[in-house]
Amino acid sequence: MKIGMFIKNFAIGKEFSKNGIPTKSGAEFHCENHALQLIEHGDSVYIMTKKKYFFTKGREILNGIDLCRLHAPFRWLESIIRLITTHRNTDCFYIIGTPHFAVWAILYARMFNKPTTLVITIKEEVFEKQLNWRNKILASCTNYIAISQEIKDELIRKTEVKSSQVHILPQGVDSNRFIVVNEQVKRELRKKYKLPEDKPIVLFCARLVLRKGVDTMLKAWEIIHKNNQEAILIIVGGGENHLFDQIKAVSQKLGNSIILFGEVQKPDEYYQLSDLYFFPSRMEGLPTTMMEAMASGVPCVASDIGGCRDLIAPSEAGVLVEAEDYNTFAKEILNFIDNDSLRKESAAKGRQYVESNLDCYKLLPKLRNILQNKL
Repeated sequence: MKIGMFIKNFAIGKEFSKNGIPTKSGAEFHCENHALQLIEHGDSVYIMTKKKYFFTKGREILNGIDLCRLHAPFRWLESIIRLITTHRNTDCFYIIGTPHFAVWAILYARMFNKPTTLVITIKEEVFEKQLNWRNKILASCTNYIAISQEIKDELIRKTEVKSSQVHILPQGVDSNRFIVVNEQVKRELRKKYKLPEDKPIVLFCARLVLRKGVDTMLKAWEIIHKNNQEAILIIVGGGENHLFDQIKAVSQKLGNSIILFGEVQKPDEYYQLSDLYFFPSRMEGLPTTMMEAMASGVPCVASDIGGCRDLIAPSEAGVLVEAEDYNTFAKEILNFIDNDSLRKESAAKGRQYVESNLDCYKLLPKLRNILQNKL
C-alpha cells in the first residue's frame, strides 16, 4: 500500500527555536512513528510538508521516509504536480492536523476515489466546518482519527461529521522499548546519571512551557520538599529559557532538590530510574510521555484533563488531580512516596494496560484498516 502523509511541519532543519523550545512537536512524533511502523510493515510511505528554511532539501530520504518539502507560496500547486508525477498511484491519504495545502490532496483523492483520513492530536486543532472553504473540504474526509474521547466529541460537534466516521485510536507506545526494570538495574541507572540510589525520585518529562503546568509543578514541589527533604525532582525536556532560569532559582532555594537534564534523544532510562511521574499539564491530546511512563512501570500523578483522563481512569495507573491545584498535587505525590505498595500496584496496572491497549504494533492493523476504509 502506498500512503501519502501530509503534515504542516516535519524535520524543519532546526532543533530549537530562538527561545529554547524544541521544534519537534507531538504531531511530528506521531507522524514519524506511524510512518516508520507502516514502512516496517511493508507499506510505501512519503510525507509532504512545508519547506521552512532555504538550507533544507526539497526532497530527501530521512530514516527511510521519502520526505518532500513544499515551497511557498505555491505549496498547493507543487503538491498536485507531485501527486500526478513523482508520487502518483497513491492508495490512500493520511493527514496529520489541518495543514492548508492538504485540502488539495483531499480534492485530488476525491477525484480518483481514494480514501482520506485526517487525525486530530489536540482539541485546539478541531475546526469549525462553516468557518471557511478550507474547513468544508477538511470536513469531507472519508475517516477521522481522534486520539482521545474529548477530541472525538469536539470533532463531531464542530465539523458535523458522522460518529461512525470518527475512530478513537491512540498513537500508542512501543512496549518492547519502554520496559520495567528490576531494582538492581534501577540502582545502576541512578549511578550512571549521578543520582542518589536510596532517595525517592519524581520525574517530569515534557516540554518546559507554561501549558505543561511548570508553575504548578514548582509550587507543588515547594510543599513536597517542606514535608520530605529527601525527595528529588528530575526534569527532562527542552523548553523556554526563562523557565530553566526560574527552575534553577527555585532549586537553589529548596536545597538543590530539582535536577535539570534538558532535552534528551532517548528518555527511556529516565523513566526506569524514577519512582513516580508528575504531569500537571493544563491541556493535552493524549500524552505520549504518560504512556511511556506507564509502560515503564512508573505510577502517574496527572491533571484531570482530556487525554490524561483517558489513560489514568481505565488503567488505575495513578491518580488525577484538578489542573493547577498544587496543594492536592503535593498531597498525592507525598502519599505515593510514602506508600510502597500503592506505587507497585499502580505500576503493575499501568504496564498491563499498556500491553493490552496501547502497544503501537497491536494498534497498527486498525490504523491500516482505517486508512484503507475497511472498517
